[in-house]
Amino acid sequence: MRVLFVCLGNICRSPTAEGVFRQRLGAAGLAERVDVDSCGTAGWHIGKAPDPRTRAAAATRGYDLAALRARQLHDDDFHAFDYLLAMDHANLAELEARRPADCRAHLGLFLDFAGSPGQAVPDPYYGGAEGFDRVLDLVEAAADGLVAELERRLEARP
Repeated sequence: MRVLFVCLGNICRSPTAEGVFRQRLGAAGLAERVDVDSCGTAGWHIGKAPDPRTRAAAATRGYDLAALRARQLHDDDFHAFDYLLAMDHANLAELEARRPADCRAHLGLFLDFAGSPGQAVPDPYYGGAEGFDRVLDLVEAAADGLVAELERRLEARP
């Protein structure tokens, strides 16, 4: 099973989702069964670490994002991942526009797994520290829901 988190620049929301989800997978004993990555639909920050404010907020909750590096969405991601989960509607629209006809991956909003269908993870980039904490709150809830979903799917496999 492979999961890709997608935002615009891959320095705030999607690396937060990747780091939180990796930790939640480990706690659930699924780290060896689920691959995780993140990317941005834009290429402005390729190769850069997550925003310092993102890393600082994550660190206060025990998440280490320092090793992550931004990358841009690739066309082959649509075939390499089972889930491509956007942080907001604009990035979901970009995924849907680029989706190949033969893509069988689930494309959707990450917060759908937090019981908040149709809701977006707000971009904290131009705001204060509270925005990064809000992102963590939302991402933690969605990560728990996604772990539960994947546990069900993996148990159903022969």
